Amino acid sequence: MVMGGETGGGVILKLSGKTILVCDCAGTMPIDGASLAKACGASVAPRVHHALCRSEIATFEDVLGDSVVVACTQEEPLFQETAAKTNSDVAVNTVNIREHAAWGEEANRAEPKIAALVSAAAVDRPPTPSVTLTSQGRTLVYGCDETALDAACQLASRLNVTLLLDAAEDVIPPMVMNLEIARGHVSRANGHLGAFRLVLDGYASADPSSRSMLSYSEARDGVEITVDLILDLSRSAPLFGSVSQRDGYFKPDARSLAGVQRSIFELVDLIGTFDKPRYVDYDADICVHSRSEKIGCSRCIDNCPNTAIAGDGDGVSVDNYVCGGCGQCASLCPTGAITYAVPGPAVDLERLRVLLGAYRTAGGAKPVLLVYDHAGEEVLSAIGRFGRGLPANVLPYSINEVRTVGLDLLLLAAAYGAETTLILCPRHQTNALQGLLSQIEILEIILEDLGIAVGGATVLDESDPDLIETKLFEVSIASTGSSAFEVGKFLPMGGKRDRMWLALDHLRKNAVGVPNTISLPSGAPFGAVNVNLDGCTLCLACVSACPTGALLDNQDKPQLSFLEHSCVQCGLCRTTCPESVIALEPRIDFGESARVPRVLKEEEPFKCVRCSKPFGVRSSVEHMIDKLKDHPMFANDGQALDRIRMCEDCRVVAQFDTDQPFALGSRPKPRTRDDYLNADGEED
Repeated sequence: MVMGGETGGGVILKLSGKTILVCDCAGTMPIDGASLAKACGASVAPRVHHALCRSEIATFEDVLGDSVVVACTQEEPLFQETAAKTNSDVAVNTVNIREHAAWGEEANRAEPKIAALVSAAAVDRPPTPSVTLTSQGRTLVYGCDETALDAACQLASRLNVTLLLDAAEDVIPPMVMNLEIARGHVSRANGHLGAFRLVLDGYASADPSSRSMLSYSEARDGVEITVDLILDLSRSAPLFGSVSQRDGYFKPDARSLAGVQRSIFELVDLIGTFDKPRYVDYDADICVHSRSEKIGCSRCIDNCPNTAIAGDGDGVSVDNYVCGGCGQCASLCPTGAITYAVPGPAVDLERLRVLLGAYRTAGGAKPVLLVYDHAGEEVLSAIGRFGRGLPANVLPYSINEVRTVGLDLLLLAAAYGAETTLILCPRHQTNALQGLLSQIEILEIILEDLGIAVGGATVLDESDPDLIETKLFEVSIASTGSSAFEVGKFLPMGGKRDRMWLALDHLRKNAVGVPNTISLPSGAPFGAVNVNLDGCTLCLACVSACPTGALLDNQDKPQLSFLEHSCVQCGLCRTTCPESVIALEPRIDFGESARVPRVLKEEEPFKCVRCSKPFGVRSSVEHMIDKLKDHPMFANDGQALDRIRMCEDCRVVAQFDTDQPFALGSRPKPRTRDDYLNADGEED
């Protein structure tokens, strides 16, 4: 953190190479430049603006040569528009220090929080990857009564509308048939905005000669249609499991005229080409879904509300056009094969480290991390505008979707010194949070067994700002500020498992006199495998199936080893084992033995009786001979038993050295033209 130069507006603050502009919003925030400079580690107090979005906008224009962070989110459209007019390609980020820090009863103690917020906002963010959706305006209105007809008629002037009525109710024909009307039922639906594919049963076109009530032609089943948009006003269940996250599909309450009109207003704008965020990245090389048609991990498939993920050979496929961006797949993935890409773990977790680290460096104590997304922003704004504001030690940490919170983020927050982590989920149903709650359960077990009293996590699923405000102050006051806990300063480097182990090892250093092993619930991404050695034949099928290299073999002799540090408890070894002698044991072992391979079982190899080449497992070969010696094929044939004792090469040689009962005699010698001519000459 260093000071930059000066502009016409005075001294400016530089953080991580970015220009920081702070405004007290017409004096409504008690921000002191000297105190802010001290909190940020700067030597000279920067200018605190009073009307940066109005009379002082020239100051913003003067600094557009560099990347800029403006401490105001309310006027972000203005700042982005101003930057665009200058043809500047510099990044303009904004951060909310008003409702989140300086509008509240503890604003006078908020300098460390403000310093932390602007420092985290200065972390570089790459452009969001995207996919392109195209809509031509082909719209299906699906309903059962006059409400659906009225909505279809409104949309018909702007869109290419088909009305599908699914009911026996009588509907009066419109005076002008400016849309296609039919009767039928949607039996199957899939797709996305611009490419919905529907299968209709009982499909019958409306009769143009309908008089007082609509009549229809002969019905047909299995009619397939493709549309770009769907307005579902039917009384049946949603066509897709997750209504709010299926772009182009609207299902308002048909009894609410306001809700129906809101959907109509949104629908008429959905013509053209749209860029949609590509929410997740997928790395098939570390996916542990399947091997050899045996299923291991299916967490992402089981928890995707949009059914955007499906099995695809040994891995999975993600339909980025259908994906709604909830992020539960990334949260639950044990290896990090699926990662959230908006903006990505490298950015989000670095922001987390900077946020908590800058707060401590600025003199803040007992930090409470408050994770929120777009839905939570409305609640925090209401608390800042109409309530007591946020406590000075509650640090808002914004992410794109709270359900992306995984065990790696929770462990890192604890390691970086968060007293507790609160996750604000004001609009999510309980069943949509099962993945998140399972991660919190694992975190709580780890912290409890390590004897660490801080770092836990709680979900705030209330929508009432007053209740949320009360809870925040209760947690703020209850924070202990344990001086015995050493705050981590390491970088969140590597993949998901690397980051989790960095956090776990740091938390382990803060624990004294606790066992090396912690038992975890089923589904945890750490653990051991227990092998029934008496039943194991060392076939090593489990080694071939293990996608993470946790199960290992030995090229020199029959041996099965296990590296617990790499095990993700996917279960592929268990489902692959032909003897069913493998069981999973979810746990964390902090001991050094878990970081090096340990031998589970080994035996001497059997040596070929013909060439002495080692092959197979001695006990397995001897067991086969013992089982087969009385079989009719082997009982009176010592050579047949010997072939079992041979390697794969000698077995072939020995097979053809013996008499062949089905042989037709010696092979005729090939004869050429000269042979025949010579034979004829000798006869003459």
